[in-house]
Amino acid sequence: MKPDRVIELFKQAGALIEGHFIYASGRHGRHFFQAARVLQYPRITEELCKALADKFAADKVDLVIGPATGGIVLAYETARHLQCRAAFTEKEDGGARMALKRGFRLDPGARVVVVEDIVTTGGSVKKSIDHLRGRGAEIVGVGVLIDRSGGEAKFDSRYEPLARFTLESWPPDSCTLCKSGQPLIDPDNLLA
Repeated sequence: MKPDRVIELFKQAGALIEGHFIYASGRHGRHFFQAARVLQYPRITEELCKALADKFAADKVDLVIGPATGGIVLAYETARHLQCRAAFTEKEDGGARMALKRGFRLDPGARVVVVEDIVTTGGSVKKSIDHLRGRGAEIVGVGVLIDRSGGEAKFDSRYEPLARFTLESWPPDSCTLCKSGQPLIDPDNLLA
């Protein structure tokens, strides 16, 4: 799948939003990716996850893991295409760690792919990888829909983003949008 197609699918689903947003980093910007809007459409989700699965089709994957919450649907659908199991990691210790819970089995030596919707810093993926390796997993690679890290996200295993998209951002005190008087928008409360 070409990167332009990924961005096109996000736009079709109303998942690339324009406005004035505060990112988790505290910086401000004019674009926001709301991946949940994409994942509400099974046809689009299937197309994206097939493209992720194709990246790892020759790797004899035993398990696809997605960090909760964004990676849960992706893990399931990608695993369906790879014909293997799916599971997810959840926050533990107030978010300091990610861990498999709910009785998910992880056999020593299991070949695992970690999938995520949007990567900015890669923190949840890295915490998931640490936990999985601590339990004896072999990490085959990481697949993501969109890398918006601007090249900052790095993993010590194969990394396969379907698209890369750099979001321009500013510190609050030098935000162009604030200076123009554009109000801040909470992307979680916008209706698609």
